[in-house]
Amino acid sequence: MPAAGGARTSRGSSCGVLSGWAFVLAAVILCGGCESKMVQEFPLTKFKAENMLDEGIRAYDDGNYKVASRSIQGALDLGLTTRSQARAHKYLAFIHCVSGQQAQCRDEFRKALEIDPNLELKTEEAGHPIWGPVFRSVKAGMPGKS
Repeated sequence: MPAAGGARTSRGSSCGVLSGWAFVLAAVILCGGCESKMVQEFPLTKFKAENMLDEGIRAYDDGNYKVASRSIQGALDLGLTTRSQARAHKYLAFIHCVSGQQAQCRDEFRKALEIDPNLELKTEEAGHPIWGPVFRSVKAGMPGKS
Protein backbone atom coordinates (compact mmCIF):
# COMPACT_ATOMS: atom_id res chain seq x y z
CA MET A 1 0.00 0.00 0.00
CA PRO A 2 2.70 2.53 0.77
CA ALA A 3 4.24 1.79 -2.65
CA ALA A 4 0.93 2.53 -4.34
CA GLY A 5 0.52 5.62 -2.17
CA GLY A 6 4.06 6.65 -3.00
CA ALA A 7 3.34 6.14 -6.68
CA ARG A 8 0.25 8.29 -6.39
CA THR A 9 2.27 10.97 -4.64
CA SER A 10 4.95 10.70 -7.28
CA ARG A 11 2.35 10.95 -10.07
CA GLY A 12 0.70 13.82 -8.22
CA SER A 13 4.01 15.68 -8.05
CA SER A 14 4.69 15.04 -11.73
CA CYS A 15 1.25 16.36 -12.66
CA GLY A 16 1.78 19.41 -10.47
CA VAL A 17 5.14 20.11 -12.09
CA LEU A 18 3.72 19.53 -15.57
CA SER A 19 0.74 21.78 -14.95
CA GLY A 20 3.13 24.46 -13.65
CA TRP A 21 5.18 24.22 -16.84
CA ALA A 22 1.99 24.23 -18.89
CA PHE A 23 0.97 27.47 -17.20
CA VAL A 24 4.36 29.06 -17.90
CA LEU A 25 4.27 27.83 -21.50
CA ALA A 26 0.74 29.19 -21.97
CA ALA A 27 1.78 32.57 -20.54
CA VAL A 28 4.80 32.74 -22.86
CA ILE A 29 2.65 31.83 -25.86
CA LEU A 30 0.02 34.40 -24.94
CA CYS A 31 2.56 37.16 -24.38
CA GLY A 32 4.45 36.14 -27.49
CA GLY A 33 1.20 36.16 -29.43
CA CYS A 34 0.53 39.75 -28.37
CA GLU A 35 3.98 40.82 -29.41
CA SER A 36 3.86 39.02 -32.75
CA LYS A 37 0.42 40.51 -33.46
CA MET A 38 1.84 44.02 -32.96
CA VAL A 39 4.84 43.19 -35.13
CA GLN A 40 2.60 41.69 -37.83
CA GLU A 41 0.16 44.64 -37.94
CA PHE A 42 2.74 46.94 -39.54
CA PRO A 43 3.44 44.66 -42.53
CA LEU A 44 -0.27 43.84 -42.87
CA THR A 45 -1.07 47.55 -43.00
CA LYS A 46 1.56 48.03 -45.70
CA PHE A 47 0.12 45.08 -47.62
CA LYS A 48 -3.38 46.55 -47.38
CA ALA A 49 -2.09 49.96 -48.52
CA GLU A 50 -0.30 48.43 -51.52
CA ASN A 51 -3.47 46.54 -52.49
CA MET A 52 -5.49 49.74 -52.16
CA LEU A 53 -2.99 51.53 -54.42
CA ASP A 54 -3.31 48.77 -57.02
CA GLU A 55 -7.11 49.07 -56.85
CA GLY A 56 -6.81 52.82 -57.34
CA ILE A 57 -4.57 52.40 -60.37
CA ARG A 58 -7.02 49.89 -61.87
CA ALA A 59 -9.87 52.40 -61.33
CA TYR A 60 -7.69 55.07 -62.96
CA ASP A 61 -7.05 52.77 -65.94
CA ASP A 62 -10.82 52.23 -66.20
CA GLY A 63 -11.36 56.01 -66.26
CA ASN A 64 -13.07 56.10 -62.86
CA TYR A 65 -11.04 59.01 -61.49
CA LYS A 66 -13.13 59.71 -58.37
CA VAL A 67 -12.79 56.13 -57.13
CA ALA A 68 -9.14 56.09 -58.18
CA SER A 69 -8.39 59.28 -56.29
CA ARG A 70 -10.09 58.04 -53.11
CA SER A 71 -8.32 54.67 -53.25
CA ILE A 72 -4.91 56.17 -53.97
CA GLN A 73 -5.26 58.78 -51.22
CA GLY A 74 -6.49 56.07 -48.84
CA ALA A 75 -3.40 54.00 -49.66
CA LEU A 76 -1.18 56.99 -48.87
CA ASP A 77 -3.03 57.50 -45.58
CA LEU A 78 -2.51 53.84 -44.62
CA GLY A 79 1.23 54.08 -45.22
CA LEU A 80 2.89 52.96 -48.44
CA THR A 81 6.52 52.12 -49.04
CA THR A 82 8.59 55.08 -50.21
CA ARG A 83 8.62 53.91 -53.82
CA SER A 84 4.87 53.37 -53.80
CA GLN A 85 4.30 56.81 -52.28
CA ALA A 86 5.99 58.41 -55.29
CA ARG A 87 3.92 56.25 -57.62
CA ALA A 88 0.71 57.20 -55.81
CA HIS A 89 1.47 60.92 -56.08
CA LYS A 90 2.27 60.46 -59.77
CA TYR A 91 -1.17 58.95 -60.41
CA LEU A 92 -2.86 61.66 -58.35
CA ALA A 93 -1.03 64.18 -60.55
CA PHE A 94 -2.37 62.46 -63.67
CA ILE A 95 -5.91 62.62 -62.28
CA HIS A 96 -5.61 66.32 -61.42
CA CYS A 97 -4.12 67.13 -64.82
CA VAL A 98 -6.88 65.43 -66.83
CA SER A 99 -9.45 67.08 -64.53
CA GLY A 100 -8.09 70.53 -65.39
CA GLN A 101 -6.60 71.11 -61.94
CA GLN A 102 -3.14 72.25 -62.98
CA ALA A 103 -2.05 73.59 -59.58
CA GLN A 104 -2.91 70.29 -57.84
CA CYS A 105 -1.27 68.37 -60.70
CA ARG A 106 1.97 70.30 -60.22
CA ASP A 107 1.76 69.83 -56.44
CA GLU A 108 1.36 66.05 -56.73
CA PHE A 109 4.30 65.82 -59.17
CA ARG A 110 6.36 67.92 -56.74
CA LYS A 111 5.48 65.54 -53.87
CA ALA A 112 6.40 62.53 -56.01
CA LEU A 113 9.74 64.08 -56.95
CA GLU A 114 10.50 65.07 -53.35
CA ILE A 115 10.07 61.42 -52.40
CA ASP A 116 11.95 60.07 -55.43
CA PRO A 117 14.10 62.71 -57.17
CA ASN A 118 15.01 60.14 -59.84
CA LEU A 119 11.38 59.53 -60.78
CA GLU A 120 10.83 59.40 -64.52
CA LEU A 121 7.64 58.91 -66.47
CA LYS A 122 7.31 55.92 -68.76
CA THR A 123 7.67 56.78 -72.45
CA GLU A 124 3.92 56.64 -73.03
CA GLU A 125 3.31 58.80 -69.93
CA ALA A 126 5.97 61.38 -70.77
CA GLY A 127 4.42 61.92 -74.20
CA HIS A 128 1.02 62.84 -72.80
CA PRO A 129 0.06 66.33 -74.03
CA ILE A 130 -1.29 67.52 -70.67
CA TRP A 131 0.86 66.08 -67.90
CA GLY A 132 4.07 65.42 -69.85
CA PRO A 133 5.01 69.12 -70.05
CA VAL A 134 3.82 69.74 -66.47
CA PHE A 135 6.03 66.92 -65.16
CA ARG A 136 9.08 68.16 -67.09
CA SER A 137 8.49 71.70 -65.81
CA VAL A 138 8.15 70.61 -62.18
CA LYS A 139 11.19 68.32 -62.43
CA ALA A 140 13.31 71.10 -63.95
CA GLY A 141 12.35 73.42 -61.09
CA MET A 142 13.25 71.00 -58.31
CA PRO A 143 16.19 71.95 -56.05
CA GLY A 144 19.46 70.45 -57.20
CA LYS A 145 18.44 70.52 -60.86
CA SER A 146 20.46 72.72 -63.14
